Amino acid sequence: MKQTGTADPEETMQRRVRRRRVFYIPGYDPFHPRRYRELYRSESRAQAAISGYEIAQTPKKGEGPYGWHVEATIDGAEVQSDVEVLYWSDIVRESMNISVAQAYWLLIRTAWVYISSGSLWRLMRLRKGPLIAAFYPVGMLLLQLAIALFAGSLAYAIVAVFAHPIVGVIASWPVIAGILRWFKRNDNRFYAYYLMHDYAYSSATKGANPPELEARIRSFGDEVAKALTDDVDEVLVVGHSYGAHIGVSILADLLREGRVPANGPTLSLLTLGHVIPMVSFLPEAKRLRADLRFLSERDDITWVDVTAPGDGCAFALCDPVAVSGVATEKQRWPLVFSAAFTQSLKPETWKAKRWHFFQLHFQYLCAFDAPKDYDYFQITAGPLTLGDRYAGRASSKSLKRAPQSPHTSMAA
Repeated sequence: MKQTGTADPEETMQRRVRRRRVFYIPGYDPFHPRRYRELYRSESRAQAAISGYEIAQTPKKGEGPYGWHVEATIDGAEVQSDVEVLYWSDIVRESMNISVAQAYWLLIRTAWVYISSGSLWRLMRLRKGPLIAAFYPVGMLLLQLAIALFAGSLAYAIVAVFAHPIVGVIASWPVIAGILRWFKRNDNRFYAYYLMHDYAYSSATKGANPPELEARIRSFGDEVAKALTDDVDEVLVVGHSYGAHIGVSILADLLREGRVPANGPTLSLLTLGHVIPMVSFLPEAKRLRADLRFLSERDDITWVDVTAPGDGCAFALCDPVAVSGVATEKQRWPLVFSAAFTQSLKPETWKAKRWHFFQLHFQYLCAFDAPKDYDYFQITAGPLTLGDRYAGRASSKSLKRAPQSPHTSMAA
């Protein structure tokens, strides 16, 4: 089998990029896309100052998804890139709009799906970080419930002494409910509900795309297909976290349906901090597993996957195709390597960030003190296509490829 993600430099003719379309797909995130615009603005300036190139951002002109325009001068080349966010935060917010009681029921159902399907035990063989992130909301929500019940029992005991026990029971319920609601309102401090919803979203359908997400993937594909008829040199799709597997399905659909022009722009996929096994290991993730296999065998795209062991929320250096049990001898992609947080960030920066797990999960979109061969802004605004930038590079030696998924059936 050809070494995964490698390309022969002699077979690769560099195509200098003058214009690029970038489509960024967020993870399971309820925030407005302006958050990504401001993050790109501040972090691109910081990286340009560190790395010695020029980059500027202006508002987007015209219709289409929310986005911005980037002009950069890198390695003496002037490049224009239009970055657009394929956001689905409205779907995320709707899925999170439930009561406290519904949240605890969702917690039980999610745990049952992962345990009964055998997925949890197989995921444990991969990286520990995402599993810790999965167990965290279980422990935190149970702790919150214990605190609320303890406070309610105290209220009962006090009221029962001075009144009837039945009055004590009646008095305890508002205390319990009030404390649980307080924890939910302040989840930006604890992230228990947020993480629980993240894992619960896919487990609700046992890995199949919910109908509303499937419809959104179709509309996202239409936007990318339009860009492929534009006068640009590269169309780059970037999927972060949960958005990584959405990006895989978008490209797989376009290629299957013949919507990628043979002589059109270069089509590239960059996945960052992926959590694909959390979905692909579930029994009904047949569509995703089929898309992973299909895309991994294509020779008309480039797929690069970047993670880092320092990111506790991602399945770092895990080949998403191989660990899902659907790799074949024809596999070409993805090229998998590490963003090497501990080497690319100064010791003081790493020390300040290492326990801020969500901040590290977004580090792929940020500036590095001493970038090695990963620079998000050179990829999205520089003069090389993704394939040319990493031509000849091999996947990391510590890559995990052993099949682990208990479910490998695929959609027809």
